[in-house]
Amino acid sequence: MADQAAPQPPPPHVTPPASRDRGRRRGGSGIMSALGAVEAAGGSLFRPLSAEDGEQRPAEIESLCMSCFRNGVTRLLLTRIPFFKEIIVSSFACDSCSWSNTEIHSAGRIQEQGVRYTLAVASRQDMNREVVKTDCATTRIPELDFEIPAFTQKGVLTTIEGIIDRAVVGLEQDQPLRRATDQEVASKIDEFIGKLKQLKEVHSPFTFILDDPSGNSFVENPHAPQKDDALVVTRYRRTPQQAAALGLEGEEPDEKPVDSAEDLRNEVLQFNTNCPECNAPADTNMKLVQIPHFKEVIIMATNCDACGHRTNEVKSGGAIEPHGTRITLRITDPSDMTRDILKSETCSVEIPELEFELGMGALGGKFTTLEGLLKDIRELVERNPFTLGDSSVPSRTGKLQEFIGKLQEIIEGKTEAHFIMDDPAGNSYLQNVYAPEEDPELKVERYQRTFEQNEDLGLNDMKTEGYESEGAAGR
Repeated sequence: MADQAAPQPPPPHVTPPASRDRGRRRGGSGIMSALGAVEAAGGSLFRPLSAEDGEQRPAEIESLCMSCFRNGVTRLLLTRIPFFKEIIVSSFACDSCSWSNTEIHSAGRIQEQGVRYTLAVASRQDMNREVVKTDCATTRIPELDFEIPAFTQKGVLTTIEGIIDRAVVGLEQDQPLRRATDQEVASKIDEFIGKLKQLKEVHSPFTFILDDPSGNSFVENPHAPQKDDALVVTRYRRTPQQAAALGLEGEEPDEKPVDSAEDLRNEVLQFNTNCPECNAPADTNMKLVQIPHFKEVIIMATNCDACGHRTNEVKSGGAIEPHGTRITLRITDPSDMTRDILKSETCSVEIPELEFELGMGALGGKFTTLEGLLKDIRELVERNPFTLGDSSVPSRTGKLQEFIGKLQEIIEGKTEAHFIMDDPAGNSYLQNVYAPEEDPELKVERYQRTFEQNEDLGLNDMKTEGYESEGAAGR
């Protein structure tokens, strides 16, 4: 599959609005004026990406060509695609020297968590997996000790083979000059280029890692909605260095001490933020809530008066439990959909009858009902860009529609199924409607965490006893 974004360096005129504060360049004011003209006309900046949308016409701006320094034409298309959200597709062409350049830029918001995709490439079919790679993503192949650092390539929609081809083209670009000045270095690079080309034949398995602190990259799962055993998706919190590289400002520490936990229980805290959809000023409410027969949790809710967007997030108010928790509910009646449910960020969800598994970190923390969580899962599956829309194939689309139909039957109470929540931190909860008596359809198991689960939770390197004496001795 050929790349849909060429690897050439971007001309100054395609500077996206999000980076205009890094320096004014020629052509940047033209882009901003074009965007302002659309807004002034009452139109929508970003429209859904559709091959049948006849009204989706690009804006044309006269811009400076960085090859011959004459004027060319830049075409901008502001559109919205699934998962990748809003993007700016820019295409420049110069009639004088025939130089051209095409790129995509993410115009959506940075996600709350970074994401890391680890794929075990074992066949030629894996090389055809589609990849959304932003400019702040890092690509690694550990077997060759090979890495494409962040901000060295522009955002692109391609395949794994396409990423390797771009790397080969970049390495071969200055080889004639190296052979003339340093034959030894040129020979080593030629040898490495040969190894990269051999990867495309997949004579032996290798690992492909895509790490994006912004959370806006994506690697295709051809088996969706089922779990892909070859693909591991890990969501993580950004480090201060990664946040600074993305242009995010660190939060100021709150120096005001909290009087007591009782004050938090009786008070709704409110702080200013921006709406994640329209970026308008909004308020986020936070409150400490005691869940009966469970523990305290922190509920955060954001309401936007400008666009009506509403969202909520739940954080555990207590410590990590000594044991993990596995909760199994046998859904036998439509009334089970009204059970309260608390899903923490570390909880995974499984529905064996549908061969469906939702990894921890997906959907974040939620305090809702069982029906609400299943609808969120359905919406998450429907948003998969590689199983619906122009990128899909009929067989895969039919399989996905069949899965959504079966999930809807479970939501409507027409089909019995098992709903399993596995939380290594023990901070998830599913309501027992017979409390304080035992629920015949609900099974709660406590288990000892494995070393890998403790590693994911950061417990293996955490020391809570004796650290003070060791610190004093070190001085």
